[in-house]
Amino acid sequence: MRAVHLASSAVAVTLVVGAVAIAGGSVARAQTPKPAPLELTGDASVRPWKRYSGWPARDESKWSTLAKLGSPAAPKEPIKITGPITGDAAKGEKLVADRTRGGSCLACHVMGPAGGANLPGNVGPDLSEIGSAGREDEWLYNYVYDARVYNAETVMPPWGGHGVFSDGEIRDMVAFLKTLKSPARFKTALDDPNKRPAPVEKRDNLDSLENPGMWAVDKGEELWKKRTSEGFSCNTCHSDPKARFKTWASTMPKWEPRLGKVLGVEEFIARHAAATTGAKWLMETDENRVLSVYLHNLANGAPIKVDTDSAPAKAAIARGKALTERKIGELNFACTDCHGKSANHWIRGQWLAEMKGMYDHFPTWRTSLLAVWDIRQRFQWCQVNIRADELPPDAPEYGDLELYLASLNEGLKLSVPGIRH
Repeated sequence: MRAVHLASSAVAVTLVVGAVAIAGGSVARAQTPKPAPLELTGDASVRPWKRYSGWPARDESKWSTLAKLGSPAAPKEPIKITGPITGDAAKGEKLVADRTRGGSCLACHVMGPAGGANLPGNVGPDLSEIGSAGREDEWLYNYVYDARVYNAETVMPPWGGHGVFSDGEIRDMVAFLKTLKSPARFKTALDDPNKRPAPVEKRDNLDSLENPGMWAVDKGEELWKKRTSEGFSCNTCHSDPKARFKTWASTMPKWEPRLGKVLGVEEFIARHAAATTGAKWLMETDENRVLSVYLHNLANGAPIKVDTDSAPAKAAIARGKALTERKIGELNFACTDCHGKSANHWIRGQWLAEMKGMYDHFPTWRTSLLAVWDIRQRFQWCQVNIRADELPPDAPEYGDLELYLASLNEGLKLSVPGIRH
């Protein structure tokens, strides 16, 4: 046997070889496995964080994020309206269908003829006969302006309170709502969200003819064996990855005391590679993604089993749960608004899934984008989509959120890469 010493700016380690540790020319029987070497200084993703090319470039810095609170509080009293609201109902009909303003009212409501009744959602109540419901104009105005004044837990965005629509535009929308007095008529059964069948993924995600994302497994295996300029590769220490990592990914993420946060597979790759091979495979680079797919693929079939018992893990899970309930962004949504209260409903033509079943197929191939996404990029896009500023992928908040999500998916078997639209 020979000694292998790997050092980084953060930690110097002596590898455990077989059952013995070799250090300083002496041989001593190893008592416990040493923690994997990690680069403990610096960031594991690009800084300053810059949003991906092609993603909306809006400045949402004044709204709450998973890292900070900033959005204005809910109003304490309704805005008083004197007399009946008058407005341009024709303009209101266009406004409720305006998809540039957070997805439009039709994302959540059936609204009679609005938008041609094309794939409305059913997260909110059917408003096709709201004009006959006996609601006062003041109530209609305030519910559009900021429904939190009536229901603190509403999933309705504060359209006026957050300035998405102006006072005059809301009055036009109310004028249109007052014209809705007949049941909706749909052109096709698919346009009716209550009859639209829930999507079922039937493709074989592990068949390369079905899932182009399988290429990442091959690329990951190639990268595993590729030596860096320092002469090391993953294969230097792990020459039998199929045996060594047949369940490892199913136990991740986990609390890492040296970093003081939850560590996922992708951040582990970045920090471990830097400490052992000198590779700079930062999170959400191509190299990091394919290695994550490869390691997850090695653990396919293993049930998800993360640490939920240790004190640090319990604390992180509690924080993650709280983050799923935090309202963020211009649209003021929480994870639980879409994947809790509104789960198993349609938001426009998109099905809102429950949190259980969301994790076992990541990293996954996005057919609509022709790209592999890991779970942290999925978190980021959810925030961008509700008009909130996302965090860097190695943010500790994402670690807490990922561990909580993994705990909800315990027992489900990994099947990576997944395939989703």
